[in-house]
Amino acid sequence: MLLVIDVGNTNTVLGLYREEELVTDWRITSDKARTSDEYAVLINELFGLFGIRFADIEDVIISCVVPPMLHSLQTLCRKYFRRPAYVVGPGIKTGMPIQYDNPKEVGADRIVNAVAAFEKYGRALIVVDFGTATTFDYICGKGKYQGGAIAPGVNISSEALFKAASKLPRVEFACPPQVIAKNTVNSMQAGIFYGYIGLVEGIVQRMKREVQESPLVVATGGLAALIAPQAPGIDEVEPFLTLDGLAILYRRNRGTAPL
Repeated sequence: MLLVIDVGNTNTVLGLYREEELVTDWRITSDKARTSDEYAVLINELFGLFGIRFADIEDVIISCVVPPMLHSLQTLCRKYFRRPAYVVGPGIKTGMPIQYDNPKEVGADRIVNAVAAFEKYGRALIVVDFGTATTFDYICGKGKYQGGAIAPGVNISSEALFKAASKLPRVEFACPPQVIAKNTVNSMQAGIFYGYIGLVEGIVQRMKREVQESPLVVATGGLAALIAPQAPGIDEVEPFLTLDGLAILYRRNRGTAPL
C-alpha cells in the first residue's frame, strides 16, 4: 500500500491507497515538537485500528508546508518503513508547468491540488483550498499552473477577532440562522461566515475576469463542504483532492529514486 502524508500548518492528513483506491484516511494535529518516534507511535496506533502493519507500506510520499516536521517524517520513513519517502518539491516530476515568478515559492499543497484537479477535470480551473490559509489557484486549459491568491483562513480571522475585541466570545464557525442576527454569537457567526463567503465569491469573480477561459471552480479543505452550499461560485467539492494529488504524483515518479 501507498501512504500519502499532507502536512499543513494546522492539521496533517494521512491516506492509504491500494492501487488508485483510497482505503482510509486520518487527520491529526501538526506538531513541530513531535519526534519521528512519537509520530511512529501515533501512526502505529491508527494503523492498528484497521489491522495494518508498517510492513504493509510499500512507499510513502509527503507534501509538507511545515519544514521542521519534514525531517521528523523522513526519519520516520527510513527507520520504521525501511525506505526513503518521495517529497513534493524541486526535482519531483509533476507533469505541470509552473508559470510563477519563482516556482520554488509555490506551496507543495497548491501544486498537488492543481495536479489532481487537472487530472480529473482536464480543463481550466480555479482551485480553492480552505486550510490555515485559503488559497486560490488558477490552472489554464492547457494544464499550466498560472498562479493565484492567498487569504487568511477562517480560523485565523475568527481568532483575531476574539483576541482583539475584549467583549466578544470565541464562536464556532457555522452558518447562522439569519444575517440580521439577534444575539452576539449569531452576529459574529453572520459576519464571519457571510463575510468569508463574500471574500471567496469576490476573489473567484475577479480571477475569472482576468482570464479568457471559463474555469470550473473546485473547492477542497476541511471547511469546503460547509461553505460551498452558500457560495454559488463553487462548482465542485473534492474533500480528498490533496491526497489524490499525492497518489498521482507518486505514480508519475514511481521507479525513480526519492530525493
